[in-house]
Amino acid sequence: MSPDQDGTELMPAAFIGHGNPMNALETNRYTQAWHAFGRAVPRPRAILVVSAHWYINATAVTAMPRPRTIHDFYGFPPELFAVQYPAPGLPELAAEVSDAVHPTWVGADVDSWGIDHGTWSVLVHAFPDAGIPVVQLSINADKDFGYHLDLGARLAGLRRTGVLVVASGNVVHNLGGMNWNLADSGYDWARRFDEDAKAQMLDDPAAITRLDGHRDFPNAVPTPDHFLPLLYLAGLASADGEGAGVLVDGYTYGSLSMTAYAVGMACPEASGEAGGTAGPAPAVPPDASNI
Repeated sequence: MSPDQDGTELMPAAFIGHGNPMNALETNRYTQAWHAFGRAVPRPRAILVVSAHWYINATAVTAMPRPRTIHDFYGFPPELFAVQYPAPGLPELAAEVSDAVHPTWVGADVDSWGIDHGTWSVLVHAFPDAGIPVVQLSINADKDFGYHLDLGARLAGLRRTGVLVVASGNVVHNLGGMNWNLADSGYDWARRFDEDAKAQMLDDPAAITRLDGHRDFPNAVPTPDHFLPLLYLAGLASADGEGAGVLVDGYTYGSLSMTAYAVGMACPEASGEAGGTAGPAPAVPPDASNI
């Protein structure tokens, strides 16, 4: 952990571009980077995940002792639906999150959600033993960019209590523009937007909210669910006066960015040269797969 100004140790934090859930079963340069990240961070007391796939009209935290593994996608092979990530929950962390973000109201979810694929497809590589408690924080679809950036900043105190905050989405996420034949490349507009987002995250993370005026924003972010997790890491970084480092970057299917960032640590180098997800495409159109 990196030391704070008062000597308190800060747990690192990260944003992961999770992409295709088939990454859970594959070894490529993205999954290798997630694995390297998990090995590089101190063992957390708990992992708090802000996943693009818990996008609801409320701000809530999972508070069940045994969260279920949710297979919230369609058309993929049986092997992917068979994956389980049996990490315990940590119900008392819900109260800690509520205290950290007060006066923002946070509900405790004891039975409706669990661990979705935005979370477990990454954690099966980063922490394969599933022994660390996992709690999810929902993304409130009713709130603007400023709310999510501020909420991320308010979570900063949890880094001082051994909580690893991981945001999971994709900076560029346009399912309607996907081409399964472009396993390791991105369209020009996707690259432009991702590179400009990278410049903001490395130099001035709080300014990431200005990207809604970018010329490529309508193509890169046709819906906000996968972009919003990035604002949580930006808020965390700005709260502690940190810039982000790049864990791994790249593109897949033309219209997805796989860029991942971390704060509070030297980003490890992942081994291997394998590119993007090479597994079978789902038996449904991309925009019906819920990736």
